[in-house]
Amino acid sequence: MNDRPNYITPAGYATLKAEYDQLFGQERPKLVDTISWAAGNGDRSENGDYIYGRKRLREIDRRLGFLARRMKAAKVVDPTRQEDRSGVFFGACVTIADEDDNQRILTLVGDDEADAGKGLVGWNAPLARALRGARVGDLRRVTLPAGEREYEVIAITYP
Repeated sequence: MNDRPNYITPAGYATLKAEYDQLFGQERPKLVDTISWAAGNGDRSENGDYIYGRKRLREIDRRLGFLARRMKAAKVVDPTRQEDRSGVFFGACVTIADEDDNQRILTLVGDDEADAGKGLVGWNAPLARALRGARVGDLRRVTLPAGEREYEVIAITYP
């Protein structure tokens, strides 16, 4: 995949594991039963349950493989145990302000947990890379799809 560690919070790891367990322990066995039942109905070439079931089973198996690889490569980091809380490190909740003095609060999380709508920025996203190691009052320049922007770090907290 890549040689960078897959940092993830304990909650993010639990979410990946829960999805894996749900797919492997519940959804996949039900689907296998449905496919077996549909296969016993005769002609498989025009059997919608069989065709759709096989397609969905391939999707589930691909997702299970992806989740297994991500969990195996995961390096769980608990942000509550961060000793140096004066800088921006993994798990930090950072308040930043742009040139127009618009403030945003971002939390730096693992790439698998990123959700921009909730303010969760993946550790390897351009903005997160620009903020790494910053201290309160630092200015950081980042190139985003909308163009280059400069942000000032207003506050840093950890859970």
